[in-house]
Amino acid sequence: MPPVVQDDTLNTPNMLNSPNIVTGFDAVTLRDTVDLAAAGARLEELGALRSLSALNEKVTLLRLVGRLDEAWLIASEAVRQARFTGDREQAAASRIRRAQVQQFQGKLDEAIVELTHCVQECEAHEWNAVAAFARENRGKAYFDQGNLDAALVDLTAAVFLREHDGAGEDVLEGALAAVVSVETHISERDRL
Repeated sequence: MPPVVQDDTLNTPNMLNSPNIVTGFDAVTLRDTVDLAAAGARLEELGALRSLSALNEKVTLLRLVGRLDEAWLIASEAVRQARFTGDREQAAASRIRRAQVQQFQGKLDEAIVELTHCVQECEAHEWNAVAAFARENRGKAYFDQGNLDAALVDLTAAVFLREHDGAGEDVLEGALAAVVSVETHISERDRL
């Protein structure tokens, strides 16, 4: 099954969807499984690069390997750099990545607030790929919070946004896997 994290908001080829870094998807946690050695090697390759795309990739890699304090610092730097460029869509994408770090830190309320602002801005401007990225991640934060119904709404909306944006079959399959997983959790909850 392809990974659920579909960080297709970068303007450069995304090394994270390479099979040697993100190796799968855990349907119980809605988290990606990661080859830690490959992620570490990629972080070494990125080294001291400071371009916005390099910063964004570092944030994601650091988050995936659990180096959350470093991820937070670089995410904040990426947000500042994106705002400096004046590209509001890239700034929103960087804010989403920073909110992902908050989610992994257990700061779910803060992550949901930030992601809600991103969803509203992206959908108002019809930035469908970034809006889907925001919805998907807010859905995962709701899932972590135990709010399965809100998670399902957001993850389903992410699928439709990706579909509307012309996403490839592998991206849609990954997004649908998250929806199916949450539906399964809801069914199990309702049986109790």
